[in-house]
Amino acid sequence: MKWLGILGLVALSQCLVIIPLTKIKTMRETLREENQRTNFLEDNTDHRSQNASDDPNISLQPLRNYWDLCYVGNITIGTPPQGFRVVFDTGSSLMWVPSINCSSLSCRTQNLFNPQLSTTFQPSDWFFDLEYSAGRIVGILAYDTVRIMNLVDLGQAFILSEMQSGMFQAFFDGVLGLGYPSLAPKRIIPVFDNMKKRGVISQPVFAFYLSTKKENGSVVMFGGVDHSYHKGQLKWIPVSRNHYWQITMNSITMNGAVVGCCRGYQAILDTGTALLVGPTRLVTTLHELINAMPFGEEYVVPCSNIQSLPAIIFTINGHDYPVPAEGYIWKSPYSTCISRIQGGSETWKRSETWVLGDVFLRLYFSVYDRGNNRVGLAPAV
Repeated sequence: MKWLGILGLVALSQCLVIIPLTKIKTMRETLREENQRTNFLEDNTDHRSQNASDDPNISLQPLRNYWDLCYVGNITIGTPPQGFRVVFDTGSSLMWVPSINCSSLSCRTQNLFNPQLSTTFQPSDWFFDLEYSAGRIVGILAYDTVRIMNLVDLGQAFILSEMQSGMFQAFFDGVLGLGYPSLAPKRIIPVFDNMKKRGVISQPVFAFYLSTKKENGSVVMFGGVDHSYHKGQLKWIPVSRNHYWQITMNSITMNGAVVGCCRGYQAILDTGTALLVGPTRLVTTLHELINAMPFGEEYVVPCSNIQSLPAIIFTINGHDYPVPAEGYIWKSPYSTCISRIQGGSETWKRSETWVLGDVFLRLYFSVYDRGNNRVGLAPAV
């Protein structure tokens, strides 16, 4: 599998823009395939103890496996344009890319923005120190022209990172946040809000299709919905808080057993998170129900059991959304079958909140409707 591909644009109409995304491996998956994970941990435990997702000391931190599996797309910044590979992330609102002034180890493998080469670049005197679950970004606020294929966003605010930690060998350059503007500082208007405000898109809607079995085929679309990417009709769910793409779940069940409280839980739809992340006590219950055994900071099951394991059923707005074992168990190239359910959401949310990441979103085509503050879900094709 190639690490990255050249991404092109398919414009179905003037109202709908579809941008292909590429699924990429991460350092953890690569090391597993090369049978080097044990040696890597032994050689790097002390050096990466604060930031690396393979460190058992941070196994309960929220979204620690943010980079285990991600989908990236191409954008450009500046005039003339400079190209970057970014994660389109519904779990954040800021956009950032690394600067030529970045001296961190991760920046050596990334495309770096050079302000001196852009005639439309505008600096500022604002400094930012951003904490992500996967690491930390320190940089300055700047403004320039951002292009998402044929969508042109003039004078867009973004962060130029000059220091990064916890992102070693993350095979993308930056993040383009698609969360609500309340997630960003008041002075910054997020990319989607700028495009909406300036009429760059015809409708305040975007949608994701994340492919399951191939590197290419995933897309994020702006300005409308291509219904050929899902089966049946979209089921609409109101956003419970205009901050994250947050919704209310009725219950969580497995094999008839109610795992989630009957009063319901909050859930965040997050394209920047690889796993299903929930409160540790509930995740522990799920692992007990499938007889998963701890293996380092992960849980494993015999691969021969996958076909007999029950689905996790998330009931949302009165409709069931099952996640079968083939979705929440990952089979490595060496026949180790690892759970993609992770605890720890209570460390950053006082309420018992779930994060429905790519494990869920590969199964369900998702539409994000800012005009009506709602999310649409339907089985993906």
